[in-house]
Amino acid sequence: MEMLGARDHLDWPPEEGTAAGLQAFAVDKNFLSSLRGILLETELALTFIIFICFTASISTYMAAALLEFFITLAFLFLYATQYYQRFDRVNWPCLDFLRCVSAIVIFLVISIAAVTSRDGAAIAAFVFGIILVSVFAYDIFKIYQTEMAPRATEALGPQLVDLGLSDICPLLCLIQLVLHLAELGKAFLDGENG
Repeated sequence: MEMLGARDHLDWPPEEGTAAGLQAFAVDKNFLSSLRGILLETELALTFIIFICFTASISTYMAAALLEFFITLAFLFLYATQYYQRFDRVNWPCLDFLRCVSAIVIFLVISIAAVTSRDGAAIAAFVFGIILVSVFAYDIFKIYQTEMAPRATEALGPQLVDLGLSDICPLLCLIQLVLHLAELGKAFLDGENG
């Protein structure tokens, strides 16, 4: 079996001249106007705003926002130029899914920590952080819906078992129950004492 290197693609080397070399980095304007592109652009803008807010208030947390800004910028560049297709051994949907999950965890933690400082810019960072977390959560949903769920269905085929989660109503009822457990416990204790 022959090992292939990064330069062993069919279109490598490109034709001579600077224009041919720059064609590999041509921006796909259709991607930038698609839902996936708009989500990445929104994540990029919000991480930059949060970075500015943290720079103005709590500089301790600005590194996390700056790091996520550069990671999102890299993903936007790779997707917009279609350059990610050269790395065919990387599972890009899974990598993007993990990027969003880690960003949700990081921005939830630093947003909650920032709001405790009661500084105006930190509170703004908290608000934008919660908005960004919801954008990342929607991004996770879309990645799973478009990329991961169809692959799982194809892999399982006829062995796919419906676990009853196709209807969202039971899930919402479970979330509502969890949110009201303290009230239910108090009502139960009041009923025993009375």
